[in-house]
Amino acid sequence: MYLRAVVAARLRGRRCRVTAHCAEPDGRATRRDNAQRMAKDLRTIRNIGIMAHIDAGKTTVTERILYFAGRTYKIGEVHEGTAVMDYLSEEQERGITITSAATSLTWRKHTVNLIDTPGHVDFTIEVERALRVLDGAIAVFCGVGGVEAQSETVWHQAERYHVPRLCFVNKMDRVGADFEAAVKDIRQRLGANPVILQYPLGAGEDFVGQIDLIRRVALYYDPADVATTLREEPIPADESDHVEVLRHELLEKVAEYDDALMDKYLHDKAITEAGIHRAIRAGTLSGTLHPVLCGSALQHIGVRPLLEAVVEYLPSPLEVRPVQGRGVGKHAEEVMERPADADGPLAALVFKITSDQHGDLHFIRVYSGRLPVGTRVLNSTQDEKEAVSRIWQMHAKERIARDEAVAGDIVAVVGLKKSLTGDTLCDPRHPIVLEKLEFPEPVIMMSIEPRTNADKQRLAEALGALRREDPSFGANYDEETGQTIISGMGELHLEIIYNKLVRDVGVDVRVGRPHVAYKETIRSTAEAEGRFVRQTGGRGQFAVVELRVEPHVPDEDEAAIVFEDATKGGVIPKEFMRSVEQGVYDAAGSGPLAGYPMLNVKAVAVDGKHHPVDSSDIAFQQAGAMAFDAACNRAEPVFLEPIMRVAVMTPEDYLGAVTADLNARRAEIKHMANRGRFRSITAEVPLAETFGYTTQLRSITQGRATSTMEPCRYAPAPAQVGEEILRHV
Repeated sequence: MYLRAVVAARLRGRRCRVTAHCAEPDGRATRRDNAQRMAKDLRTIRNIGIMAHIDAGKTTVTERILYFAGRTYKIGEVHEGTAVMDYLSEEQERGITITSAATSLTWRKHTVNLIDTPGHVDFTIEVERALRVLDGAIAVFCGVGGVEAQSETVWHQAERYHVPRLCFVNKMDRVGADFEAAVKDIRQRLGANPVILQYPLGAGEDFVGQIDLIRRVALYYDPADVATTLREEPIPADESDHVEVLRHELLEKVAEYDDALMDKYLHDKAITEAGIHRAIRAGTLSGTLHPVLCGSALQHIGVRPLLEAVVEYLPSPLEVRPVQGRGVGKHAEEVMERPADADGPLAALVFKITSDQHGDLHFIRVYSGRLPVGTRVLNSTQDEKEAVSRIWQMHAKERIARDEAVAGDIVAVVGLKKSLTGDTLCDPRHPIVLEKLEFPEPVIMMSIEPRTNADKQRLAEALGALRREDPSFGANYDEETGQTIISGMGELHLEIIYNKLVRDVGVDVRVGRPHVAYKETIRSTAEAEGRFVRQTGGRGQFAVVELRVEPHVPDEDEAAIVFEDATKGGVIPKEFMRSVEQGVYDAAGSGPLAGYPMLNVKAVAVDGKHHPVDSSDIAFQQAGAMAFDAACNRAEPVFLEPIMRVAVMTPEDYLGAVTADLNARRAEIKHMANRGRFRSITAEVPLAETFGYTTQLRSITQGRATSTMEPCRYAPAPAQVGEEILRHV
């Protein structure tokens, strides 16, 4: 009795209801306990991605991570077509990642949601949308190639989304691997701040492990035992002096991120491992420090220390900035935030769609709130109500059913009918529109048509499904030729699309030769007037717009076509100016030379006329389009051609032949560097000159050189190229 009375008194002190048999906390205590438990759970979540240049070893790293974390019982190999994360037939045949794949694993009581992204530039949209929803990333670099072309692209994508990164220098077992050169590349070419945590023991065939600079131990592995044997031994005597220099540099770099560590460092006091970890974590989370580790994923070396670093240094959902968005309706200009809180209002982003025989599978990142199965949510981007019928935790192509998703989760849902990539799902009572994804413009096109009339409808449906899956893919029907034109990011991209249609959907199609997606612009300033005057009895149509067009270089976040109102005295009423602007944008979709879309033009409305009765939105829209067309015709219109950044790695013996071939393709060589017995070349080449380049490169180097390319910019096409374009229009 005494004990029961004491317990009851204590419970009363905690504002609990007490009965003769049990004590139940009140609602506030329950919510507080739940919040504390959820905060603890969120602290043990890591949403990360693996990103790199093609063939740097991303998928191999992922396969080893899955194995050592106990997620798979057998290691999949990319070169054997057995990689778990490369489950598409195209991926297995080509040995490359085409679509990002998600999985979940456990390490040291932490849940790691991991996305393996493609390295080929044609599928850069997969990297873009993955980084948009991730909290951290592992950037994988080849120990031989260092920072390569696509390495720069994905690094800057991660910077744009403020994603903290670890660096893993892979393939240290390859001949020509140079760890210090790779770190120098990271510093110079990426503008990063690398801090070395591990130093390789040997290189090439002599690579056997790493030196842990924090713990001052050497880590040795036994590849024959799938690296399950990890021995810790003293640092070799011939490396000790160099290690002390590197450790001093490490402490000097990280001390500025922790006051206690700085004080100990300055006063030469003993520094604990925990203090170093704390400082590295602070620098990594700030995005200003990039820890560097090394290993060989193929030989299973360095994967477990990499997993330790993921848990130790990359952020949980609680440690990244709250996701931002805007309100809807009258609150559209109001900036809102949604911190990671399972008890907050629901906010989730659709970042990927995969077509399935049972319906579309929508991949979402839940930023706040809860999403139980059967919930009706608001798609605030489309202003549509949607129902979530199923929730899946994905492991590549495998699915594990879940009853609900909560803040911090990355899952796939079934049941959404109208939601597209980049749309926001939220609580109808607390609407918010999260920042949308930006998709790159296609640079290559080709015609496609079904071989039989019976396949027309199936082709249209298949193209619609592919467009939902891949926002960087386009398909439009050309009224003049009666052909469907598909567009994408490169030859490989369109080849994959074609194979999907034929192999997966079973539509028999004919395709034309790929051709370049040119653009148009102007070189000078000009003015013109657009008059739309119609009188057919009764109320007529009247609008006069005078526009000035001029060349314009848009800022990074600015549209390619800019409109400005410089009229005075109300010559065009404000309510009609939006229609003039819309007319300009409509006209800019078809340039004066050959009907290609226009870029880098500023249109300024300088004068106009209106009629109190006959003026209308339609009239001013038409007049604006007419004025823009006429002004651009007078402003020296020119074609713009897409320029590709081409990176070539060739043996020294073939350097002359490779550079001669590039020069013949109107290339501008930007950078050359030594990579052991190889030379790396970075050049800018017009896309029209790159068709068939890979085959030609293999021919002139006996198959020993490799190349990659990515869209770089648009540049004015030479006169002879413009004449050639017009001849084929």
